[in-house]
Amino acid sequence: MERIKPRGPKAPRRPQLADRIELQEQVTELAAQQAAMSEVLRSIANSPHDLEPIFDTITANATRLCRAEVGALIIFEEHGYRLVARTGMADEFYVKGRLYPVSEGAPSARMIKTRSPVHIADLAADQAYHQRIPGLVALVERIGVRSYLLVPMLKDNELVGGITIVRARMQPFTDKQIELVTAFAAQATIALEITRRERQLRQAQMELAHATRVAAMGHLTGSLAHELKQPLSAMAANAEAGSRWLTREPPQIEKAKQSVERIVKDVERASAVIDRVHGLVKKAPPRTDTININDAILEVMTVVHGELVKNRIRAQTQLSDSLPRVRGDRVQLQQVMLNLVINAIQAMSGVTDGIRELRISTESIKQEVRVAVQDTGPGLMTDNLEQLFEPFFTTKPSGMGMGLSICRTIVEEHGGRLWASENEPKGALFQFALPPTSTLDGT
Repeated sequence: MERIKPRGPKAPRRPQLADRIELQEQVTELAAQQAAMSEVLRSIANSPHDLEPIFDTITANATRLCRAEVGALIIFEEHGYRLVARTGMADEFYVKGRLYPVSEGAPSARMIKTRSPVHIADLAADQAYHQRIPGLVALVERIGVRSYLLVPMLKDNELVGGITIVRARMQPFTDKQIELVTAFAAQATIALEITRRERQLRQAQMELAHATRVAAMGHLTGSLAHELKQPLSAMAANAEAGSRWLTREPPQIEKAKQSVERIVKDVERASAVIDRVHGLVKKAPPRTDTININDAILEVMTVVHGELVKNRIRAQTQLSDSLPRVRGDRVQLQQVMLNLVINAIQAMSGVTDGIRELRISTESIKQEVRVAVQDTGPGLMTDNLEQLFEPFFTTKPSGMGMGLSICRTIVEEHGGRLWASENEPKGALFQFALPPTSTLDGT
């Protein structure tokens, strides 16, 4: 009898073509999802203060990956929900930016109650459509929507919004697609929270910056009163002189005219001081303008002139004529100068020997507009140079320790840097550098 030869190990079965295609589709889909998530994260990183591009990116990617025709992102408010992002076919009923009420029985009302996704396989067969809720009637009869998905945006179980994805064909969404939209909803919630906290921080910083400006003006009250008293006294003297010239026989018209001209100049002097003080203490949102930093510095020097005279400090300015302009908020940058100058004045006020000298200079160097404030005070301790800019660190007996910290924050928000060093042979040197407008424009 012929013996049967033992067979070797059974060769593994090659995947069928359909299996390979399915696997390839899964890999492709996963790669597309990862790319979409990365795009959303980039949008969040690039738009920390603006939610619109983030929400638009999330809505567009969620709709595309779910192979749907229309997508929308809504945010709940006190009296309903607002449509903040929309993609797909246009419709007159659902308009971006409009506030809509929450109708009883509508999918939005169900989501509010359950805090869970609302998935309707056939919207035309749903009870809400038969109740003739206007929003659903518009979806079914104007756009032709059949399958509907609404996923909540939750923060600590608090409903803040939702993402809606709809199809014009009756094709229910898969569990994977619902999970994907849920992930997008979580990213939208994170972006909303980041922006909210960022706005709160910026508001707090603006309030604190305003408070420090007002405090700085408080230090200058006596000097500012003196600055105003001079032109006011001159106005009174010139008015009296003009009156005398007019009452002479014959009236000295030309002399009286000269007195009036001097009065006008004194009024302009007083008005300029008031305007500059008002500009520094007014509470207004940040602005972005193209600024001549030299002009901004000279305005600050006008405000502190009386304080310099009172403390017998000689001020010198060496401002570059060919300085590029910078872009930013004029009042904020003047606050930086004001803080640095007041600090220098206070540092020199206790100097009993030697010259009290304040030097302000500007120059353009290495694609930077650089400003330097030098004094001949007691100088800085080298081991405290970085601590100077930390919140609540101060070397003054009655200081709050916030001025230099706020100054560095302002400069860094303008794309610049602020630092301190010893001034040779005596005193302290504070410098800040800002990018010129040409650098900001990318030219």
